[in-house]
Amino acid sequence: MSSFDKRGDSFEKKFAHDEELRFKAMARRNKLLGLWAAEKLGKTGADADAYARGVVAADFEEAGDEDVFRKIRKDFDDATIDQSDHQIRRTMEELLIQAATEIQAGR
Repeated sequence: MSSFDKRGDSFEKKFAHDEELRFKAMARRNKLLGLWAAEKLGKTGADADAYARGVVAADFEEAGDEDVFRKIRKDFDDATIDQSDHQIRRTMEELLIQAATEIQAGR
């Protein structure tokens, strides 16, 4: 194997590793977001955990964050929870940073 091939393999492995970490961070962010939203909705215990799993599952509807945002927005609207779109999106960003930090720390 040439050094060029080795270098290509190295880049492919790094890309695969980075994508795996990204997927894990997004899934963790969605769980944390679900628990945050569950608290706002007055859910606790098993109900909060089930709601968080529903938020994680919502992310598989389409690429990107809009499916998760729409679920939270709709659930807040249905329950007349006063949270702005900006607040929801800001919480999504903050929790993604927290999730990525936790993943990198091996938690």
